[in-house]
Amino acid sequence: MAAGLAERSCLELGPAARAPPRRLREVAFSPPGTSPLPLGRYGDSAGGFCYRECAQLGAATRNRFVRWTTSGDTLELVEESLDNELLNNAVRLRIQGCPLLPGGVHICEVQSHLVVLLVTVQSVHRVVLPHPACSYRSELIMESQIQSVFTDIGKINFRDPANYYLIPSVPGLASNSVASAAWLSSEGEALFALPSAAGGIFVIKLPPHDLPGTVSVVELKQSSVVQRFLTGWMPTAIRGDCGPSDLPISLSVHCLDHDAFLFALCQDHKLRMWSYKDQMCLMVADLLEFMPVSRDLRLAAGTGHRLRLAFSQSLGLYLGVYMHAPKRGQFCVFQLVSTESNRYSLDHISSLFSSQETLVDFALTSAEIWALWHNEENQTVVKYINFEQNVAGQWNQVFVQPLPEEEVTVRHDQDPRETYLEYLFMPGRFTNAAIQKALQIFSQGTERHMDLTWDELKKEVTLAVENEFQGSVTEYECSPEEFWQLQVEFWSKFYACCLQYQEALSRPLALHLNPYTSMVCLLKKGSLSFLVPCSLVDHLYLLSNEHLLMEDDAAILDDLEMSRDVVCLVQCLRLIGESISMEMAFIMEMACSRLQPPEKAAEQILEDLIANDTDNVMEDIHSKLQEIRNPIHAIGVLIREMDYETDADMERAHPLNMRMNLTQLYGSGMAVSVVCWGVCKIATIRFLICRDLLILQQLLLRLGDPMVLGGGQLFQSQQDLLHRTSPLLLSYYLIRWASQCLASDVPVDTLESNLQHLSVLELADTTALTTHKLVSSPQTIVELFFREVARKHIVSRLFLQPNTSLAETSLNWPHLITAIVADFLPLLWPSNPGFLFPECLMGSCQYTQLQEYIRLLQPWCHVNMGSCCFMMGRCYLVMGEGHKALDCFCQAASEVGREEFLDRLIQPEEGEMVSTPRLQYYNKVLRLLDMVGLPELVIQLASLAIMESADDWRSQATLRTCIFKHHLDLGHNSEAYVALTQNPDPSRQLDCLRQLVVVLCERSQLQDLVEFPYVNLHNEVVGIIESHARAVDLMTHNYYELLYAFHIYRHNYRKAGTVMFEYGMRLGREVRTLRGLQKQGNCFLAAINCLRLIRPEYAWIVQPASGAVYERPGASPKRSHDGEYTAVPVVNAEGPSCPSVTATRQIEILELEDLEKECVLARIRLTLVQHDLSTAAVAGSSTPEEMVALLVRAGLFDTAITLCQTFKLPLTPVFEGLTFKCIKLQLGGEAAQAEAWDWLAANQLSALVTTKESSATDEAWRLLSSYLEHYPSQNSLYHRCVINKLLAHGIPLPNWLINSYKKVDAAELLRLYLNYDLLEEAADLVLEYVDAVLGKGHQYFGIEHPLSAMAPMVWLPYTAIDQLLQALQESTTNHYNVVLYQKLHDKLEDYHQKVSLASQDRLYRHY
Repeated sequence: MAAGLAERSCLELGPAARAPPRRLREVAFSPPGTSPLPLGRYGDSAGGFCYRECAQLGAATRNRFVRWTTSGDTLELVEESLDNELLNNAVRLRIQGCPLLPGGVHICEVQSHLVVLLVTVQSVHRVVLPHPACSYRSELIMESQIQSVFTDIGKINFRDPANYYLIPSVPGLASNSVASAAWLSSEGEALFALPSAAGGIFVIKLPPHDLPGTVSVVELKQSSVVQRFLTGWMPTAIRGDCGPSDLPISLSVHCLDHDAFLFALCQDHKLRMWSYKDQMCLMVADLLEFMPVSRDLRLAAGTGHRLRLAFSQSLGLYLGVYMHAPKRGQFCVFQLVSTESNRYSLDHISSLFSSQETLVDFALTSAEIWALWHNEENQTVVKYINFEQNVAGQWNQVFVQPLPEEEVTVRHDQDPRETYLEYLFMPGRFTNAAIQKALQIFSQGTERHMDLTWDELKKEVTLAVENEFQGSVTEYECSPEEFWQLQVEFWSKFYACCLQYQEALSRPLALHLNPYTSMVCLLKKGSLSFLVPCSLVDHLYLLSNEHLLMEDDAAILDDLEMSRDVVCLVQCLRLIGESISMEMAFIMEMACSRLQPPEKAAEQILEDLIANDTDNVMEDIHSKLQEIRNPIHAIGVLIREMDYETDADMERAHPLNMRMNLTQLYGSGMAVSVVCWGVCKIATIRFLICRDLLILQQLLLRLGDPMVLGGGQLFQSQQDLLHRTSPLLLSYYLIRWASQCLASDVPVDTLESNLQHLSVLELADTTALTTHKLVSSPQTIVELFFREVARKHIVSRLFLQPNTSLAETSLNWPHLITAIVADFLPLLWPSNPGFLFPECLMGSCQYTQLQEYIRLLQPWCHVNMGSCCFMMGRCYLVMGEGHKALDCFCQAASEVGREEFLDRLIQPEEGEMVSTPRLQYYNKVLRLLDMVGLPELVIQLASLAIMESADDWRSQATLRTCIFKHHLDLGHNSEAYVALTQNPDPSRQLDCLRQLVVVLCERSQLQDLVEFPYVNLHNEVVGIIESHARAVDLMTHNYYELLYAFHIYRHNYRKAGTVMFEYGMRLGREVRTLRGLQKQGNCFLAAINCLRLIRPEYAWIVQPASGAVYERPGASPKRSHDGEYTAVPVVNAEGPSCPSVTATRQIEILELEDLEKECVLARIRLTLVQHDLSTAAVAGSSTPEEMVALLVRAGLFDTAITLCQTFKLPLTPVFEGLTFKCIKLQLGGEAAQAEAWDWLAANQLSALVTTKESSATDEAWRLLSSYLEHYPSQNSLYHRCVINKLLAHGIPLPNWLINSYKKVDAAELLRLYLNYDLLEEAADLVLEYVDAVLGKGHQYFGIEHPLSAMAPMVWLPYTAIDQLLQALQESTTNHYNVVLYQKLHDKLEDYHQKVSLASQDRLYRHY
């Protein structure tokens, strides 16, 4: 079809705002010197302003414009942007008591400022704002939210005399004219042109805002020269000075470099042009010359005339004049022509007639006129015409947004509340503001409903209507029919209220035409809508019959006959569409919703149409079909025009990396809603076209007339077209549904969880999802898709050509919006290979909507079937229906490698092992199921995947490992063991075995672990358990006990004993606590028991010698800590190849006796620690010698003696320690006495005396005495060490000890006395000793036979005695020593005599 859309109709796109009404900042002031006036004199008005660079792609003001509405003394200013969300962009300015003139708002743009000029009935005002280009550099506008030009308006002093002026009473403002004009001069002065009360114009000039100056008022009057010059142009009635007849009713200004042309359309039907600089009237033109005129019209005042200007750099200045006459109107377009001598004239371009009643507004360009009317039914009518090309004067229609239906049909099987709520809150029907106002009235002002969100508003509406309903029901019982009827009554009442406010808020106040971008908007009270070109198919279908008959056939197709066929075909469709009742339309809606074939529904509708054909519509259709030369071809043309099927390459033709100043293009909420509402409108219209086309095709099949079918078309062709139309209808139904389906609010934790899932699938980047922007209203899923994904694709395709200069690119709204919608529809088209839309829904957590989308799609769309199954599986997964999800994932597997989305899903990671596509897919799904935490499903899917990997042992190993892991997680120990044994990869098998051991140990499921057969894995298990036993904390894990049980279960007692011995040794070394020592003793007992179960010749274990490489006793000499075999050094004839290794492989054999000793030592350690916990830190790994010292220090002398006897150690430390304690007790106080009873009680005294006479010191000495008595030593070693200890500390020797030692070794006692310089004691001992030898008390010295000739020989320690005599002799200073010396000397002399006699007697006797 022809691509020229310039002369096509347009659609109004005004999506109903779902956001709460915009909060406007209030700024109110009262100009000094004014008096309040009534506000109801003027109606509401509106207007708009666009920046000069708004069409430049690289400008800061791109796609930005300002709109305003006035009501009484209140002005609402709103800055809008199609690219960014503007902050602080709305302000309500109230000039108290000063109503604004309709059209009295003028905005001018200079390089650094935006100047707002206001005209009220009493004053003029100037508001100077900083220009947006000064706040932002265009290339840096990357944010989605930026500040508006009105951000700082609250800082302005509106009462500054330099920026306002009261209109002087002379000449005074005309009361019966609302005309005004305002502009800025090249010097920055603000000028206001107003109609004078006496007729004519006066101009108020404010000095520049940044320079001091005074205000001037100039009245434009015609001089006599000019009057004479213009006499031939003007009627006699108004010659002379300005009179009331030349009162301006519409003013416009055209600014030049140093002048301004002021155009005044006066009520005498004449157009006057003034030069402000020269204050001269340069031209007067009688406009009645250009229209059919009657005498009544000439004499009547032209109060309804309008004037507009349009300037083009190439074409010059155009003037558009609307001449109002009763029951009709006429537009005249002129071009201003200048001649020599500064003379000007008007060149008449076109005259266009209109029969509309009330013109609201019109806009002029250099080629077009856009007009807004209200017709006799008070309905909005918008039309436009190209006055240069359209010679016939035929206006192009604009299909305005219709109001919602006046009544909602509720069937008896429907709930009225649900039906009305669905209709009220269907996106695009009612605005939030209208429903809130209706709610306020309906609730009779009882509550203040403000700023309610869409969901909150829905709840409040339900509550309000239900409360009214409940309050009106007085009967306690009523029939279901009465209840239903009452519900309908109250809901219809509220609906009527909503409809009333929706109509009031939807009423257009003005047209806004952007000359730079060719964008046309309808300005309404509080909102605006956009007019966009209508596609040719929609244009033909929506045109009224009279316009369709006038449609130029040549504009449709190059083939004129085919063009006529298409027009006739569309006329048939219109006839069908107009005949379909609401019930018939509902049949098709239900068929699409319930997944029934649309062909059957079309056939049923056709039967209903034929059965109820009272207006002979079927005959009209039949006659129209007769006019179609080739209906099959015409239908094919129509279908091709509506089909948006493309290939994947086209959908991903451009990269997504966008230049900085393109990132936000058409990214604002307004642009998103307009584009998506355009898609919704197209889908709605096309759905009706396809529906009517299906019915028409069913009619053609029913007729079967070869003449009608165009010369014997084949039945197969008809069927093919029918089957092409049906998916087309369902596609548009699906797009329409998506355009009206609201997206759900998603909690942050759900988004984060979803992002984790997408990262597992490696789709987090491919969906191009960004952090969800803050949107002020609930968005539909299509809006969500466009905002997050589609917009970037479309903008990339439209603007990122290699040679495009963004600085020179100009934005054209009609072309761009058409191109954007045309590019957007293929991205939404269900049968296209691209899968971005469902992928976006998945990435945005819109699972419910995605499920419904796929439900509506699956029965008829055979593209992306696997991808849809995968998406459905994701939805089920999130909803907690894991088994359904698994079924969907398995169904999707069959399409892997055939669909673009699934191909992206299975792209291998860098360094990842590449396998078959289906295995890669299974791998991704397994990861997803694993992350969600569904081990049973992982096992099922992995088992299925194993069948696909029969020839790939690596994949099998991965899958078997996966199955093992999840069986283990579920506690299926036997199944996990089976999966482990089936793993073909030894390394993975070993990893699984390690995990099995650790997990079962942590769960204390040791019986399973011990009893598994471990075929061909026995050594590996032992090595793993050994490794863990040596690597982990001994008190929190029981790997040694497990290993012990493992060996006992297999009757390997020696290994079991070795394990327990190593365990005990490590406990002593590493766990220095009471509990550790208790366990150590038990370990050694267990090891002894194991060896006792073995034949004696085999009852031994190996312990590494000191310095061996196996730092822990009991470690296997053949294995490392990981359980792996270690290399055995090779020994050749010359010796080992690794001397350093072989030198360390020294082993020590421990037999049963050695273990028993270790057991005794462990028991003694435990005894010590039980007695004194502070020794636990050192007792565990102490040697027997160290233990003796510890025991002695603790006072456990019996235990120490036992230890010494076991390990054949001398008892000297015991006696020394006990002696030292006796010394401390003897020298200590009562505290030492009390403490001593504790360790005394720990020793087995033969007869413990606990009388008052017996002290701890006595008992200690008695214990020492008993030990000396019970444990004799060679050469009286223990006596000597005790005495030595006592003498060393200066303690007198107890008598019992002296007496005891006398019997044993008196000579040694003497030597000890001498060593410690105890001369007196030594002398006494020698005297006693000599007497004993001579027979006096010999039994006390252990002398059996004293000196006698008959007895054996006796002896004295002469060396020691000589030393004593020498010492006594040398110490002559001490008198007592001298006495002793003499006494001893005498005693020895006596002894020597007796010895001599005895010796002689013995000699004589011998002889």
